[in-house]
Amino acid sequence: MDIANIKKLIKLVESSQINELEVQDEGLQVRIVKNAAGTMPAAPAVIAASPSVHEPADYSTHIQEAKVEKTDVKGQDNVVEILSPMVGTFYRAPAPDAKSYVNEGDTIQPGQILCIIEAMKLMNEIEAEISGKVVQVLVDNAQPVEYNQPLFLVEKI
Repeated sequence: MDIANIKKLIKLVESSQINELEVQDEGLQVRIVKNAAGTMPAAPAVIAASPSVHEPADYSTHIQEAKVEKTDVKGQDNVVEILSPMVGTFYRAPAPDAKSYVNEGDTIQPGQILCIIEAMKLMNEIEAEISGKVVQVLVDNAQPVEYNQPLFLVEKI
């Protein structure tokens, strides 16, 4: 599924009575949800002398489990890659001034949040599926990531 098809799905949801649409295609899952009220926020009134004011975007957080794929790093067969479950922007922390979820050398547990991937204004928390020690963070903060791109190298415990 390419970005053009995703944009078509968004327009379909916006122009219809549908409040939520979820589509799966070749391992890629797309979920589109209208805001809770089901309508778009009204545009603010504009006075001739004042600049227009824009409402902040509605952000929603979803939790995704990252895929784990075995890899052979420097002869270590117990090191696995944690892969991106979607296309988006990778964030190591919940806010620019906040502490990173995980750093190299940290021990992680299943269900622990590793990072956030923003996709179409949705903040998706990526959770660990395994226990282990973070060997390497493979992506820089605020960088775009692709589907199945390695994000972390983790040594299984």
